[in-house]
Amino acid sequence: MEAGGTHRPDQDQDGAGGGGIRAALAGLTTRGRSFLAAGIAAAVCAYVLGQGDLLRVGLLLGVLPPACAAVLHRTRHRVAGGRRLSPARVPAAGEARVHLRVENVSRLPTGLLMLQDRVPYVLGPRPRFVLDRVEPGGSREVSYRVRSDLRGRYPLGPLQLRLTDPFGMCELTRSFSAEDTLTVVPRVEALPPVRLSGDSRGRGDGLRRALALAGDDDVIPRGYRHGDDLRRVHWRSTARHGELMVRREEQPRRARCTVLLDTRRTAFEGAGPDSAFEWAVAGAASVLAHMLERGFSVRLLTDTGATVPGEGADGFASGGGADTAGLLMDTLAVVGHSGRTGLSRVHDVLRGGSGGLLVAFFGDLDEEQAAVAATLRHRGGEAVAFVLDVAEWRGDAAPDTAAAGGREPLRRLREAGWTVVGVPRGAALAELWRRADRERDGLAPAAGEDGR
Repeated sequence: MEAGGTHRPDQDQDGAGGGGIRAALAGLTTRGRSFLAAGIAAAVCAYVLGQGDLLRVGLLLGVLPPACAAVLHRTRHRVAGGRRLSPARVPAAGEARVHLRVENVSRLPTGLLMLQDRVPYVLGPRPRFVLDRVEPGGSREVSYRVRSDLRGRYPLGPLQLRLTDPFGMCELTRSFSAEDTLTVVPRVEALPPVRLSGDSRGRGDGLRRALALAGDDDVIPRGYRHGDDLRRVHWRSTARHGELMVRREEQPRRARCTVLLDTRRTAFEGAGPDSAFEWAVAGAASVLAHMLERGFSVRLLTDTGATVPGEGADGFASGGGADTAGLLMDTLAVVGHSGRTGLSRVHDVLRGGSGGLLVAFFGDLDEEQAAVAATLRHRGGEAVAFVLDVAEWRGDAAPDTAAAGGREPLRRLREAGWTVVGVPRGAALAELWRRADRERDGLAPAAGEDGR
């Protein structure tokens, strides 16, 4: 899932006129101000004492700082900067490298440059670089790494450049306008290729027939086109329409999978990379990536009723590939808690249509919401629920108490035909994925597994 971001060099064109000169004079360093004060004092003493040589020294000391400021003012408009981010999308705890390039496009060499890029504090300390004199037409490149354990979208920039003249008399700071965005997506865990088919146990021919196959109706006829094989003429439709109608070419069926992510604030507590909600988001990302790799049409559904990718009436993507995966991961990178308290909108979206396999990640379910969740499964369809016991994740409840409080919603879902797996704190999704396959086949849980 690698991507890169590149900006053309950003060049400062403002600051001309008197305002720019005043800004340059305001950037005089302590050395520059000292030289200017010494020059003025020498000139006053030369006038009072009538010393011409001292006046020449005073003029030299007094003119040098403004002259350096004027030269720096002209030079700073001819410095260009750019940024390249690679990759632009990284998983949580992954690293990206930011490449900075500064180019001197003027005819004069620059003085000492200090380069500074603005980054959010969660990505690490603000990077600073000191660059030596850059010759006319020359350039310098530097790079730094950024890393975040928290998913999200983080702005990088604007790039700030501090320029000084060769004598250290003046120092100016300017900002380029170009910015980049680093997208930190949830970590994706590789899942084993288990078979959670809707067929009866021991049947089916692998993943292509697994997990709720759903496709378009392939017997709808269409009008005859020049070159169509006459053996495909659909005579009954021809008689009905009064024109030649032919059967469509058989279209390959495409399996569908809906991943439901419960984002209700009342269902989750706590924050941070090790919280229950972050586990659920990472789990949804892993299942979506797993299904896309196996050729499924997928969609992401939240308790708000919003679907991603959202193309067409059913919300499924018209095709898989990197674009669909990128859109889903970008959405999960910024998904947050919703203010809703129920799952009624999910019921409205799933009602009256076949969404294929349904994989849900639930937080705390009370009796009312467990009853609503039980109705989300389509008749004859396959549905898998991962239910997180938030009290156990929070660590403020004894295991037996947490188990007693979480068994009733799980039992309600199982009675409705769901394959239900309880998620203890710190569990690995790959192992729970295998357990869901065993639960569906009616096998006894392994040692230490109670199905919670």
